[in-house]
Amino acid sequence: MLRSSLLIVFFGIVGLLSIHEAVAQDPQYSQYYAAPLYLNPAMAGGELTGRVGFNYRNQWPSIEAQFTTFSAYYDTYLPDYNAGIGFHVMQDTEGASKLRSTMVSGMFSYELKLGQRAFFRPGFQASYIRREIGFYENLIFANQINPSDPFGPTLPGNNIPGLGEPVGMLSLSFGGLFFTENMWMGLSAHHVNQPNQSFLENGISNLPTKLSFHAGYRVSLGEGSMRRDFTHMRKQRYFTPTVNYKRQGPFEQLDVGAYFYVEPIVFGLWYRGLPYKPVENQSNRDAIVMMVGVNLLSGLNIGYSFDYTVSQLGIQTGGAHELSLSWTLPNSYQGKPSRRDTVLPCPKF
Repeated sequence: MLRSSLLIVFFGIVGLLSIHEAVAQDPQYSQYYAAPLYLNPAMAGGELTGRVGFNYRNQWPSIEAQFTTFSAYYDTYLPDYNAGIGFHVMQDTEGASKLRSTMVSGMFSYELKLGQRAFFRPGFQASYIRREIGFYENLIFANQINPSDPFGPTLPGNNIPGLGEPVGMLSLSFGGLFFTENMWMGLSAHHVNQPNQSFLENGISNLPTKLSFHAGYRVSLGEGSMRRDFTHMRKQRYFTPTVNYKRQGPFEQLDVGAYFYVEPIVFGLWYRGLPYKPVENQSNRDAIVMMVGVNLLSGLNIGYSFDYTVSQLGIQTGGAHELSLSWTLPNSYQGKPSRRDTVLPCPKF
């Protein structure tokens, strides 16, 4: 059964990557605001100081065709230029065939003041993507299966020249973010140049452009008890509904939910899917996401989320576990005039 499944996976991948309209999807994070540079290059430098972060996602851990994603990022703000810069590294391993993608990105953003407390940040990103698949380590070809004993030992295979070599590509992306003291709206477009990702010699399989629209509004729930530090300030409490719409090729998804923040603890609950718009006659339901995190005054943010699968695959897949860790570094420009005192209201998870 396992060998037959691998064979099906192989021919599925080859078929998808050899047609003109590829249907591959980029990795996704449930805690999309905990991966700000991956969501939108305009968020680089958004904290007006240095920031470092890590993200890990393990999707469907109970089955062999699991997906694992790891990323790390660093960004900072350059006040003399009203600009932010960032660097992002991500590696993703997909399915039983172990399709591995590694992406290294650099990004630049610029902050424009539109009003007393209104700002707009355009952003640009350039990425190098390397994709490789263990054709001869993880896959079994048809000529390696003995028809008289399909579940028995596999036969020796012959390497096909040029097949299975890693693919490298350059991807260009853009984004924009408008925000005020309590609301934000962002739009990003990744892979606008649609680079060729085909593993086949002379094959054409363009990576589809990924579009994302994300927005939210922060509602104050009043001040809490006094902080136990030298600031003599009260703890913050917020309710923040958010949406994140994504489209890449024929795939569409919508994340809709809310964060509830009672300093220093944050809870999140949202739904991911687009049930009224099926994909290839399959119901477009994905998961219910539950999250808990802590946001410390030291700048350390830690979050954990679990995706309860509601698609036809069911919870027997193991859902998805996701961890995020970020640290907002002390402001090295403290004491200098600040361009804004409005804090970017996006959640940190």
